[in-house]
Amino acid sequence: MMKDLLKKFSSSGRVDWIGLRPERRAPMLVVEEVEVTETGLVGDRRKSPGKRAVTLIQAEHLPVIAALAGVDAVAPETLRRNILVSGINLLALRHHEILIDDVVLRTTGPCAPCSLMEKEIGFGGFNAMRGHGGLTAEVVQGGMIRVGSIVTPVLPNED
Repeated sequence: MMKDLLKKFSSSGRVDWIGLRPERRAPMLVVEEVEVTETGLVGDRRKSPGKRAVTLIQAEHLPVIAALAGVDAVAPETLRRNILVSGINLLALRHHEILIDDVVLRTTGPCAPCSLMEKEIGFGGFNAMRGHGGLTAEVVQGGMIRVGSIVTPVLPNED
């Protein structure tokens, strides 16, 4: 029964925002679309394949982070993640593959906040982000991702 429940999602998700980190600590570059290769997002500072090639964060968590930090709002670029997703619970997709247009990502684990969040969000920003930092992912299949792209889980076949 639990296995069946883990396969049920009330809806697909949506890519709401895409950001690139051209260099360490450099301002985020907001884009409408991005090419994804085995090393991650073209234009992002990460240039090697692996478990942290792409970062995703839940759009619905931004108001929670803001509330916990005692600020009015938190912009996606402040959090330094690559892809903002709404409409589907990212944490329920941990260690699963997800399809975004023709791109396949395998989520690999939580994306913990860094100490920079204390500066970017303000006093308590680091702790406000704990548990809300999103997920890391590796690239299984490259392609293009656009703002507005649909995010769906790739469920394993059980034959």
